[in-house]
Amino acid sequence: MSWLLNLYETYESNLDQIGVIEKKLNGHEYMLLPVSHTTQSAHIEVLVTEDGEFYHASVIDKSDANTVIPCTEKSASRAGSVIAPYPLHDKLSYVAGDFAAYGGGKKHEEQFAAYISQLEGWAKSPHGHPKVKSIYLYMRRKQLIQDLVKRNILAVDAENKLIDKWDKQYSSIYDEKPEIFTVLSGDQESAFIRFDVYSPNELLTKVWKDQEMYDSFIRHYSQSQGEAKLCYVTGNMLPSTDRHANKIRNAADKAKLISANDTSGFTYRGRFTQSDEVASISYEVSQKAHNALKWLINRQGKMIDQRVFLVWANDVPDIVDLTEDTYFIIPGSIPDQQKAAFTAQEIAIEMSKAFGGYKNSLASYQTDVNLLILDSATTGRMAVLYYRNMDKELYFQRLIEWHSTCAWLHRYRKNNDGEYVQFFGAPATKDIAFAAYGSHTNEKVIKGLMERMLPCIVDNRAIPIDVVRSAFRRASNPVSMDKWEWEKTLSIACALINRQLIDKQEGYKLALDTDNNDRSYLFGRLLAVADVLERRALDEPRSTNAIRYMNSFSQYPERTWKTIQASLQPYQARLGAKGSDLSRLIDEIASKFQYEDFSNESLTGKYLLGFYSQRHELYQKKEKGNDPKKQTNDDTAEQSND
Repeated sequence: MSWLLNLYETYESNLDQIGVIEKKLNGHEYMLLPVSHTTQSAHIEVLVTEDGEFYHASVIDKSDANTVIPCTEKSASRAGSVIAPYPLHDKLSYVAGDFAAYGGGKKHEEQFAAYISQLEGWAKSPHGHPKVKSIYLYMRRKQLIQDLVKRNILAVDAENKLIDKWDKQYSSIYDEKPEIFTVLSGDQESAFIRFDVYSPNELLTKVWKDQEMYDSFIRHYSQSQGEAKLCYVTGNMLPSTDRHANKIRNAADKAKLISANDTSGFTYRGRFTQSDEVASISYEVSQKAHNALKWLINRQGKMIDQRVFLVWANDVPDIVDLTEDTYFIIPGSIPDQQKAAFTAQEIAIEMSKAFGGYKNSLASYQTDVNLLILDSATTGRMAVLYYRNMDKELYFQRLIEWHSTCAWLHRYRKNNDGEYVQFFGAPATKDIAFAAYGSHTNEKVIKGLMERMLPCIVDNRAIPIDVVRSAFRRASNPVSMDKWEWEKTLSIACALINRQLIDKQEGYKLALDTDNNDRSYLFGRLLAVADVLERRALDEPRSTNAIRYMNSFSQYPERTWKTIQASLQPYQARLGAKGSDLSRLIDEIASKFQYEDFSNESLTGKYLLGFYSQRHELYQKKEKGNDPKKQTNDDTAEQSND
């Protein structure tokens, strides 16, 4: 229950955000919902006057369809043939009192009777709102479909019956397809209607955005709450509920986190006879916790194939996201292009500075950091796959450790101007998945790996060996992918391998280590020199022999090196004196091998570190007489072609 308690406390700590409309980058609106309210995608908007007369109606564009509506316990979880109307806005089958005249049956009459009775109770209660009374006055006239048909909002056939779905046979009646069928996926009776009140004297707030309307229904509905029981979340005696919210991830989400509606199966039966014997949760806590969760997911949650990754703090929801890379967290702390010796200690210092602002903002709060992963295996059931509540100091410390140990120099990120930038640090967990399994891999695989990486970050555990091996194999096979993807895979593989070595007390620096005589590291250096030498001699941007033979080289280095070295001779001759420094470097590296090490034994991941560091070192050297401003990293220049 601790995750529910923390969500409840998050709601209580952000009461000033209730009803405040926020927007995502894609324009989608969301808010911290009031208690007893939910969201629904509306299709038709109906305006009535203050006197309860029909004024106007229109089909709603999909970009404006999201609507905050009041709801009861029953309506929030209605399914199948259960009649449970929403208190104000609802489907046409519920709100149309004249459905019988347009092909409706007894079921529609029962639905409207339940709807109008509930609406009347709210309109005439001591907590009723003038807008509710205006809508009630219109609804009791039972002429909604009639008015919508007159305005060409709804479509009827030659017998004056509502058309189920559009068909070409109705072209003889209508010159063009009615607009309602462009927003509906089902029959017209499933169209969701939202109401508003028009006043010529003043610009009224939309009903579904009016804070006074929210408060009116909350006060009215609170009078009909059930008996008080012990709430297992707060420990207080409060009116309980066995119906909990859905629509957690989006407006169409039917999965619930808490459910016990199976009275004939084995959901809770056996040890218990009633669901509340398992756990009793108050209506208030359930509403606030679920609304806080929806708000946080919209605000800062990461969603991969409907799996939600969420990090937040109760008092201050904004918190550093552990799934992001170092550049996202500290975009200004990018090492200078020539600074090859950027170390884990330096990145740890930079991370500490960056987190200083977060720590200062949290200093006055006794708050912890919450990590939550949600997913659903079926349409109706959702599960908490991972939950962790951590001290904020420990959380920041683990993040610093991760970003300073699983670190390498990367060049795949772009700034706001669309230019490639380099940063030293850890890759994002999603990018690790791409490096291990490819950029076109199934999202189910991606979300599974992201979940597996969490303990590596928050618990400082070793990276799963299969992930490192997969990234190593893909980085050793550059011909299987585009240049930009291979460069990204290479740097991420180096970061993972280096983290693995640090766990074994063998961590390497990005700066070239000329004293390192490990055979894999030396073979990697040889491959890098061969790649740079041939690239300097080429007049066209094609793959070098070193790159083409890289996969074979990682498995049979001694045999493959003979082939690569033989292919270098024409390029050495073409470069002449200009390539003498690289030829001497090949001889120098080869002289460091022990006789028994120059063999066909497969290379370890260290060869990628040697390859990257040697190539980086060569790219950073400046030729005498060149303008420093014109110096460009060859590797970065090639990536810019993507």
